Amino acid sequence: MCKICEELHKDCHGTWNRFQDGKRMVDFVLAYNGQDQSEDMARKRATFQQNLQAEGLEIEPECSQRIHFIKIHVPQEVLSRYCEIMRMQMPTAKLPGQDNIAPKDFSVSGLLVKLFRRPLFSFVIIDRDKFRKKEYQLQHEYSRDKAYLFDDGQPDFFTPSIRIAVAHFILERTYFNVGEENKYDIGLRKLLNDGVYLDAYPLHDGNTDMPEVECQRTLLLQEWASVIRWIKHQPLDHIKEYFGVKVAMYFAWLGFYTHMLIWASIVGLLCFFYGLLTFRDNRISQDICNDNSTIMCPQCDAKCDYWRLNDTCMTSQLAHIFDNNFTIVFAVFMSIWATLYLEMWKRYSSAIQHRWGITDYCSLAEPPRPQYLSRLKDSKKTIFNIITGTQEPSPPFWTKKLPSFLYSYSVIFLFITLAIAAVFGVIIYRMSLMTSRNIYGDPDAVSTKLLLLPATAAIINLIVSTILNFAYDYVAVYMTDIEYRRTQSEYNESLNLKIYLFQFINYYSSIFYIAFVKGKFPGYPAKYNRILTLRQEECSPGGCLMELCIQLAIIMIGKQIISLILEILVPFLLQKFREFRSVLGIEAEDSENGEKLICCNQWTKDFTLISWTDRSLFEEYLKMIIQYGFITIFVVAFPLGPLFALLNNVFETRLDAKKFLLYYKRAVPQRVRSIGMWYNVMHVVGKVAVISSAFIIAFSSNFIPRLVYMHVVSSDRTDRGYLNHTLAYFNVSDFEPGVAPVASKFENVTECRYHEYRNPPGVDRAYKRPLIYWHILAIRLAFVVIYQNVVSFVQIVVAWAIPDTPGRLQDQIKREQYLTNEFIIQQEKLKTRERKCGRNGSSLKRRNGSLARQQSSLDEYGTTVSLTEEEGEDENYIRRRPNGGADPYNHDRFQECEIVTSRV
Repeated sequence: MCKICEELHKDCHGTWNRFQDGKRMVDFVLAYNGQDQSEDMARKRATFQQNLQAEGLEIEPECSQRIHFIKIHVPQEVLSRYCEIMRMQMPTAKLPGQDNIAPKDFSVSGLLVKLFRRPLFSFVIIDRDKFRKKEYQLQHEYSRDKAYLFDDGQPDFFTPSIRIAVAHFILERTYFNVGEENKYDIGLRKLLNDGVYLDAYPLHDGNTDMPEVECQRTLLLQEWASVIRWIKHQPLDHIKEYFGVKVAMYFAWLGFYTHMLIWASIVGLLCFFYGLLTFRDNRISQDICNDNSTIMCPQCDAKCDYWRLNDTCMTSQLAHIFDNNFTIVFAVFMSIWATLYLEMWKRYSSAIQHRWGITDYCSLAEPPRPQYLSRLKDSKKTIFNIITGTQEPSPPFWTKKLPSFLYSYSVIFLFITLAIAAVFGVIIYRMSLMTSRNIYGDPDAVSTKLLLLPATAAIINLIVSTILNFAYDYVAVYMTDIEYRRTQSEYNESLNLKIYLFQFINYYSSIFYIAFVKGKFPGYPAKYNRILTLRQEECSPGGCLMELCIQLAIIMIGKQIISLILEILVPFLLQKFREFRSVLGIEAEDSENGEKLICCNQWTKDFTLISWTDRSLFEEYLKMIIQYGFITIFVVAFPLGPLFALLNNVFETRLDAKKFLLYYKRAVPQRVRSIGMWYNVMHVVGKVAVISSAFIIAFSSNFIPRLVYMHVVSSDRTDRGYLNHTLAYFNVSDFEPGVAPVASKFENVTECRYHEYRNPPGVDRAYKRPLIYWHILAIRLAFVVIYQNVVSFVQIVVAWAIPDTPGRLQDQIKREQYLTNEFIIQQEKLKTRERKCGRNGSSLKRRNGSLARQQSSLDEYGTTVSLTEEEGEDENYIRRRPNGGADPYNHDRFQECEIVTSRV
């Protein structure tokens, strides 16, 4: 912060985020270019602001700089009125019997956290001196008719997040034009879209350039967003109070997902270390490394020479690290882990929903999107909205809606096909490299180059997929804009689905190719199966699982590294660029006369931050769901995937927090019940993962062929001789024209070996499939069916055995509902009695001089009286709240009614 800004901050400390009176808090800010002299825009702004004032909002303009700001404050009366309209769940006053409720501590469930609560692991607990634990309060839907339930007279009853949510609710539903022809000119979103306002945002709490000034933002930045605090739990309640439920739910889910990855990482490490400790004893790698006589057939046409089997010694040893006896155990564990994770998240989120008062929340009827209304401005067809009770324009299905959907999804599928074509291009690139002497010219380096080729192909695939992502994002937004999506939620769901489908194909297609296609249909030296005259790739004698591991590791880890770099670098540079433009006045129309934007208060300081959009949180979810697919669908090939995902998420959590606190405008608090469509996506991914794991184990690893050999072929029930059993013989005189090596350092080669199950030359049905191949294929298919059904059955049992809501929480909810309902019933009975007494005139006769007697009499029975004003002469009642430990349900103590009449 510059010295000038520091001095200005000190001078206007009382009005840094307040009105000029230094008392009223700024709850929302509208910004527009003061040099814009458009009469139409000025008229819309004036009408909009007048209508805001008519709703009860208080407005104070600030026009001292080239960017003009409209500061908005929500008074107490408007807050109470709209909290009732929005059906907000608000904390109640302390009810009788509430002390007997002992809510479960709010943190990640499970044995791991219970262990962390021990004194030895106290370092993971957040600092309770800084994040004070609030006293537990029951919550109930706010109603002014039940004012006895709430302490709404307290200054902190309506929190800043509620004030912001109410202000935004009003802004989205206020008209900015008059007249029947302009009935669809409504809402802040359309004004922003039309450029009437440059931006609209709530204010952050405090200035990060002055950390010595205590505020919630600085506290979260220092204790939550700091990477050095990576091991500590997240202060979810405080995050919810600052950002709202929607953002806090994301961090709650991310934290829970990261904790669950600990168990998957431990088992993955066990699988890895088992392979690492036993790879020297692996029979297949021993046979490969000790074999100096077996000559293998060339891996490309003409230019490639014969090569020895032991050239792949290192590759086979590395393959055993990931393809060993423990692999199938790990695959079963991860399938059950995925189900357990989703079921435990539902239990965990149920506690969050109850604590944050969103258990019974459902979205209110959303208004139509401004873009939707503008496209249908001239539409004659209308439809009756049964929720809002109004007539709304509707696009004709056959002439507008259906053609737009067909056009949109046709382009989307075209780009998905383009992504598949890009993967196919990489495959062709790999095939073409097989013909190069630069790759296979040196037989002594075959093993090293067998690893280099998939590595370079994976890097190219990562670069291509990243470029396609950027291009596709623009196309997806444009295509969704074409569709007639009425509400913003419908629009977001459609856009999210398009982007996820593309990301799924873009990142996973190359891995699916290696797992399920490569090496499965190469043909044999006498008749190779070709694509564009190029031979298909073959798996090494150790199988394709090693290459699948390399591809998966590079794409997954590379994507995470790129994301982590862009996570903080791009927002930092973008925010600094916006600040640079604003401070130098580059955005002004007249650069000579344009004023520089001096950050002398919170709204000018926040104006330079990146605007929060509907897609800000979507990008974060998308990265994590793509990662979830990597560690579930293909985890068999890369047991270390959960560990790398865990390490990434530890930093992801803190960097996301820092990004939202430092570089983005404050998000408008929104209520949601869950993580939305992402839960269903993960559920589907979990089902796909079971099928994928079954096919990878059956067709890409040596598990099934080796098992069949040991129990059907081998006389001693061991895998001795298994490698030789998997290699077929080929007579070099049977090569296709142009396939045999042009020059070879091997002399007098009459036959070579290749990795296939085929009959040897010189017998009936030479080079045809032997019976053992069909036995192995049948057992592979049987394994897929059995594995899928057994694991699916276990998943169903796990899902059935774990209830969505813990029994203790269900009992707590019922107890709280009972206490609240009983208190409401008793208070309503008291109000009814008092109204009856008022109608008989008894209260009017004792009105003068009786107030003190009422107070002392009622206080004796544990009830205090506060006078409230209600609209209408017949709405007179005494507002009662529990005081002390007295029992308010004893009706015999209230024999007399003392009524105080008040009128508005």
